[in-house]
Amino acid sequence: MKYSKFADDDFKVSKICLGTMNFADRCDYKTSEEIVRLAWELGINFIDTAAMYSNGEAERYLGKAMKALPREKIFLVTKVVKGIDRDSILSGIDESLERLQTDYVDLYLIHWPVAGMDLVEMMESLNQVVHSGKARNIGVCNFPAYLLAAGNRIAQERGLKKLNCNQVAYNLIERGVEVEILPQAILEKIAIMAYRPLAIGLLTGKFSQGMKMDPATRGATDARVITWLSDYGKSVDRFVHFAEKKGVKPAQLAAAWVCHSPAITAPIIGVSSTRQLLSSVEAINVELSDEDYNSVTEIFPTEVWEESLQLFPGLKFNFPRLRRNLFLHKA
Repeated sequence: MKYSKFADDDFKVSKICLGTMNFADRCDYKTSEEIVRLAWELGINFIDTAAMYSNGEAERYLGKAMKALPREKIFLVTKVVKGIDRDSILSGIDESLERLQTDYVDLYLIHWPVAGMDLVEMMESLNQVVHSGKARNIGVCNFPAYLLAAGNRIAQERGLKKLNCNQVAYNLIERGVEVEILPQAILEKIAIMAYRPLAIGLLTGKFSQGMKMDPATRGATDARVITWLSDYGKSVDRFVHFAEKKGVKPAQLAAAWVCHSPAITAPIIGVSSTRQLLSSVEAINVELSDEDYNSVTEIFPTEVWEESLQLFPGLKFNFPRLRRNLFLHKA
């Protein structure tokens, strides 16, 4: 396993984060426990969950499974889902800690921004959680760059702890975060946890155009899989062929592509079996050269379209290109 510092925290987290959304849904407790134990044995010390997963049962499963592991050596993440007001944030952490059977989490996240939200109340409430010893770090999920920056401006003005994580969707199809969000992460030392690195299973090689969807897979229940397969079916086939030529599984290549970006702290890998986990972890050993990375990227025509970037990429003064540049500042 490989490790890196989590944002401005000294804790070194594994370059793969175990996702638990399948716990108490696609996994019974026995399977969930086996996954957690195997993840630890494989060197994964970074685990993500949320109050909303299976209405809190995923947290219960995880808390019970973690009792046999050294708590202080695990970087545990959960999210508030009830709301962004003070009462929801403060009651949410207590409820999560009870289900997780622990005194604190290493990272407490706001799950989604809400129109009309009070950023001052949010930042003060999250800091109250930190000061009470119930969370070591605070962050957000799915926040645009300007909103995270606004939260941290409030923190700086009021002497509060800053947000140091943004958990976002990122894969070969969903690439919107390359604009502003990933460059912000590099500049401001914001950890980026990438969920959906396999595009809801589309990049595992299990789906192809025209196939009958297995009712047991998300392909049968999630409209995005069907839509993306219709739009990018030929690209998926080329991607699978590239993985075969490289001698790796498509899922490993997809995760390795996400890991290649220096802005990414770790992809979140959700599994429903130990077999899937063993296969997924191998992504950490897939070495992509810059040439490989560019070749894989070019398979999918999914870069966010901006006229000046795609039509006039050679222009010296190209604002869209600047918005994707990870290293405009001097380190």
